[in-house]
Amino acid sequence: MSADVTQFEEPILRIRRRIDELSTMEPEAARQAEIAELEAKLTKVAHEIYANLTPWQKTLVARHPQRPYTLDFIAMLFEEWTEVHGDRKYADDAAIVSGFARFRGHPCCVVGHQKGRNTKEKILRNFGQPRPEGFRKALRVMKLAEKFKLPIFSFIDTQGAYPGLGAEERGQAEAIAVNLREMAALTVPVIVIVIGEGGSGGALALGVGDRVLMFEHAVYSVISPEGCAAILWKNSSSAPDAAAAMKITAEDLKRLGVIDEIVREPEGGAHADPATAAETLGPYLERALKELQKLKPAQLVDERYKKFRRMGVFEK
Repeated sequence: MSADVTQFEEPILRIRRRIDELSTMEPEAARQAEIAELEAKLTKVAHEIYANLTPWQKTLVARHPQRPYTLDFIAMLFEEWTEVHGDRKYADDAAIVSGFARFRGHPCCVVGHQKGRNTKEKILRNFGQPRPEGFRKALRVMKLAEKFKLPIFSFIDTQGAYPGLGAEERGQAEAIAVNLREMAALTVPVIVIVIGEGGSGGALALGVGDRVLMFEHAVYSVISPEGCAAILWKNSSSAPDAAAAMKITAEDLKRLGVIDEIVREPEGGAHADPATAAETLGPYLERALKELQKLKPAQLVDERYKKFRRMGVFEK
């Protein structure tokens, strides 16, 4: 866990540790009353802290190692998940998962970035940073979904596309560009959810959708705050200033029209209660799906085009 996350979360962690200590003891009426009192205090403290997070603190929360990832949401919200591997051109990229499932009875396609929790998983998933074959795999599966008229759910959670030499040699920029073009023209509903960190083209390559939802403490930006600070301030330690200037929070992006809806998180963030976070997200996905299924394929493409053309246009 990041030291900065620990610092502002310390009051919450302290109360949780005390609750855990009491829970392991023999049950007594007085002890149960103390636990109940601490749980009420925990809710209050978590609300006070998380209602006043700075953009930089939200960035740290979005990167929290216990935050639910794409496969966690798939397990909690979808049934009959069948993963599809490989791009049929080079290799399989574990930084992106893709496949087919059912969402509340509806057959669908699911794609998304996937990070790892322990060292072995992080290396396998390349820290959630896709290579070109990952984007091509996702597009292959989305085109299959289009062929069989299945809606697509896309989960975004990456610092960005992998900038390594091999990825560049295999056409990283081209793979991202093709995804942008092809997703814009898909004739089936595309619902995008920013669940953690949405970074740069690596996020946008899975982010062209009819509805773009975003968790309350997620972030979405053209570059990481550290990268922005290194360019503009010549010092990555100015990342908190960059995060504030970049307008990367859900509230900022909703106001600017980049996203459509903000999904509220449990007190203390999605990492504090992943099951409740998934339970909260479910109705948002269901409502978006029902709305989009009413539109004809040509309408979907037209409305999606207009949606993205409106971004960045300001009138006096």
